[in-house]
Order: sequence, then C-alpha cells, then structure tokens
Amino acid sequence: MTISILRTADAWWVHTATGAVRIDTSATTTGELLADRAAIDAATRGGEAVPVDSLDLLSPVTAPCRVVAQMTNFSSHVKDAGMDPKTIPLTFFRKTSGSISGPFDDIVKPQHVKFLDYEVEIGLVIGRELPVGTDVTEMNLADYVAGLVVTNDVSARDIQLPQTQFYEAKSYPTFTPVGPALVLLTADELKRFGDLRLELRVSGEVRQNMLVDGDMLYKPLQALQSLARFQHLSAGDLVLTGTPAGTALSAPPKPVEIIGSLLPPAMKWKAFFSRQAGNPKYLQHGDVVELSVATDDGAIDLGTQRTAVRYA
Repeated sequence: MTISILRTADAWWVHTATGAVRIDTSATTTGELLADRAAIDAATRGGEAVPVDSLDLLSPVTAPCRVVAQMTNFSSHVKDAGMDPKTIPLTFFRKTSGSISGPFDDIVKPQHVKFLDYEVEIGLVIGRELPVGTDVTEMNLADYVAGLVVTNDVSARDIQLPQTQFYEAKSYPTFTPVGPALVLLTADELKRFGDLRLELRVSGEVRQNMLVDGDMLYKPLQALQSLARFQHLSAGDLVLTGTPAGTALSAPPKPVEIIGSLLPPAMKWKAFFSRQAGNPKYLQHGDVVELSVATDDGAIDLGTQRTAVRYA
C-alpha cells in the first residue's frame, strides 16, 4: 500500500483511513524525514488522527533542494510544439527551489510577465544519495525514487522563448506548486508508473489529460541513468518528468512559422506574441488550476492540487 506524507508548518503527517496521524520525528527537511522510516511506519500503524481538511498543507518537498526537470518528454507535447518525437533527445533544465510553493497557495504572476502557462507533471522525490557514477538499474530504481508528487511547472512564456533558456522563466516564486502529498511507493507500485494519468483543469475546463504509457518518451529509469552521468542528487531532491499536450502554448501553423523564420529575432518574437495575445488559454487573474495524478483504478493517487492565479 502507498503511504501519503503530508506537511504543515510544525509537523509531518501520514494520511490514514481515519485522518492525518502526526509522525513523531525531529526531521525538518524531506531528506531527513525519508531517513526516519521507523517514525513513518509507526504513524501508519495508527495514532490520534485529525481531519486532513483541518491542516494547512505546505509542499511536502522542502527547500532548499535541487529541482531538475526533463524537457519536452511527452510525444503529444512534442508534436504540439511542431517537432518530431523521434528527434527529441533526453534533456534537462534546472529550476530554483525558491519557486516551490504549497498545493493550495496562489500562483503569483510578476507584473512584467504577460503570458503565464501551466504544465502538470509528476515529480520524482529522491530517496537516497545518488552520486555521479551511480549504476541505476531496474532492480534498484526504487532505492533512489522514494515517492511521487503532483507538480505544476508554471512558465512565463514571454521570458522563456526569446531568451531560449528556461531558468528564469520557470523559477519565479510560486512557479513550482508541489503536493498535496508525497506518496511513498514500493518497488512493485513504482512499476505501475506508466499507468498514471495526468490531468489539469483551468476553472473547470479540462486542458490536459493523458496516461504516461504510450506518451512519455523517457521514463524515470532512463532519466536517472542519464542524470547519474553528471548530476549528484540527494535525498529530498525533486525531478520533474515532463508534461503532455494541452498547454496554452502551441506551435504556429507551418506557413506562419516559415515566414517568422525569415524575420530578424526582435521582429519575429514581437509578431509571435502579438498573435499569442489573442490566445485565451493563458492563465488569467482569478483562474483556479486543479491538477491530479492517479491510476485509473485509484490504487495509486497522488492527490489533487488546487491553486488560484493572482496577478501581482
């Protein structure tokens, strides 16, 4: 059975059938908590429970930590961007952990950002140190992936695209909502990763809805094998695994793309964002973004994240 870990300002909790049971631990970081498995297991066996909806939940992934993200990792998203999935390599980018916020906190758009986008993603939470050179295999993958979280890779597209880099555009405060739960998995449960369905709604309208299997290009084993060649990871670090089609941003029609390629860069982006100004899918002040990740049979359920959009 999965174990759902919740976090508040003063405690860690296990979500049980009777409510939330406090974990008796001195851990202050996600990495420290994952090392105190005895305390987690004790809480799963029972104790005084409180209603989960009485808790003011924070992100179950604490900062500072490393936040590493896979880029264009779903076939449907690649096609929506006007590219061929067969040509897409396994690539990564970094986000600041200062962008992490809670599962019910507002997403705050900075004043200078014009085009705010969403991306539902599954986050891998690293369970133990993964030094460069580690041999990650199918047999030991669950040793390094402690559990999964719902994440939203919020993006300022008008910053991201002209700069052709992701770091600033995806790292503003509140641009990585995480949670509500850190769901710890057994090795057998982790093997069902492909059965997870990602869904995102904006003010009730379904924008993204896709199963991992058949659409994700590079799954966790391949991601960690690649990262282990160059990136040291520690317990509590977060790896985002990409998003399916349905984001506000999509590729322009081919004729428009060809014409745009002939323009100087400044003119090209001015024309592109002039067209994007008529796209109603970018996040607006007051929108409510709901994200969920679960298997269709409910055996693995990472919970539902619900955030409101606020313009600074």
